[in-house]
Amino acid sequence: MASGVSAGAPTAGSTGEGKGLATGTLGLWGNTVIGLASTAPAYGLAATLGYLGVGEKAPAMFIVAFVPMVLTAIAYQQLNKAVPDCGTTFTWATKAFGPVVGWMGGWGVAVSAIIVLANVAEIAAIYTLRVVGLDGLADSQWGRMAFAVAFIAVMTYVSYRGILLSERMQNVLVAWQFLFLVVLAAWALFAVYSGSAGPQAVQPELSWFIPTGISFGDAVAAIVLCIFLYWGWDACLAVNEESKDPDRIPGRAATLATIILVVTFTAVATAIQAYSGFGTTGIGLGNPDNADDTITVLGDPLGGPVLAVLLMITIAVSAAASTQSTILPTARGTLAMAVYKALPPQFGTVHPRFKTPGFSTLVMGATAVGFYVLLSLISTNALADSIASLGLAVAFYYGITSFACVWFFRSTLRQSAAHLWLRGILPFLGGLFMLVIFGYSVVDMARPDYGETVIGGVGGVFVLGVGMLALGVPLMLLCAIRLRAFFRGETLNARTEVLVPDTGAPPVGGL
Repeated sequence: MASGVSAGAPTAGSTGEGKGLATGTLGLWGNTVIGLASTAPAYGLAATLGYLGVGEKAPAMFIVAFVPMVLTAIAYQQLNKAVPDCGTTFTWATKAFGPVVGWMGGWGVAVSAIIVLANVAEIAAIYTLRVVGLDGLADSQWGRMAFAVAFIAVMTYVSYRGILLSERMQNVLVAWQFLFLVVLAAWALFAVYSGSAGPQAVQPELSWFIPTGISFGDAVAAIVLCIFLYWGWDACLAVNEESKDPDRIPGRAATLATIILVVTFTAVATAIQAYSGFGTTGIGLGNPDNADDTITVLGDPLGGPVLAVLLMITIAVSAAASTQSTILPTARGTLAMAVYKALPPQFGTVHPRFKTPGFSTLVMGATAVGFYVLLSLISTNALADSIASLGLAVAFYYGITSFACVWFFRSTLRQSAAHLWLRGILPFLGGLFMLVIFGYSVVDMARPDYGETVIGGVGGVFVLGVGMLALGVPLMLLCAIRLRAFFRGETLNARTEVLVPDTGAPPVGGL
């Protein structure tokens, strides 16, 4: 790795080398699939729609939450053009703001993945067990724990074996999810408009898509949940070094993934609430018994036992796909951190045959298992509160990335209107949105009645969310003791050439 370049030279240069990953493997669709799979669209919709708390305005909230997502995606796209490094937030934030912010940004990515892995693995286990008729095991703490750990282990192994195998698996799992989401939405809307849906059904109205008549607090709480629902599309940026056109395709995939998601979420949410209605009994969205899953409860009334089973399989597939695709970006993030000497060198090892970050992948899987088992043994409510806290970690590192874009490109903003908007104004607005969401949520989550648990008179969601982020500080200090070169700005700084494959594209100026 080069030590740096002279002042005034382009800051996004490459050594022409890579980190040992399988370069030139993924195309636009492969990147997009990984981004879509990480969001777990079917499971996310099933688990989120009943908790938004905004009544008929759920489709509007999906549209509103899409705005900061696309603004953040623009920041990712611009930074990836300049520095197509698999460290993403860590690398970009280090170049923009220095080693401390960069390290904590990388930690934010890891925290998000650990929290999600623990939860989606359990969901995959529960629904798989129910599909095969093992309801007793699904209801047993030790039964679902055993199967959830097995899911993490299997998906870790798939990620360990290679990016191409991961892509092929995700193609199947993502296709299944979107096929049945489309079928569900079309079938439900047909039943509503044909009059066969039942007395609980209501026809969609234009007001559902307009975010008015909602208190600021309710809107923020709903948007935080929607951020959880959208989170994961950035996984396609973490496999940029394994893409056929690293500085272009991953950014385009991120934009494409967010567009597909907002259309899917809005359409399916509209169909579900039109068919289910807003009643407090039966399949109504106001029935608290349906809050954990607003999709599979439609199976029997809409299409009978067969559709009910297929929808349960869809939720299991969605959670399993997310389990595997969430491991990919985090393992590559820690690989980059080790390459630039921000983590111990073992994290930087790449398997000589599979061309994957072998050690980082295995550590990621083991950490997720440990976190999941620990919270499960504490209580199921603690596990539920951990997923509710996810929005904090996501807003944290999305915000850092957006502001890093503005600062990294600050010297180029006056060169053209396109640079001003795409590198400056739009990413800044995305970062500002994330900052507001983060700050308001921190205060709101501290209330004792927020979430399922209370720790020391403070909401458990706050303790888990802020606590997991704060844990990064002592870990960073431990690394700083042993890895002083990085924290002195010697191994990665604004003018350091990054260790990425040479695409032949001209460098993009930054600072």
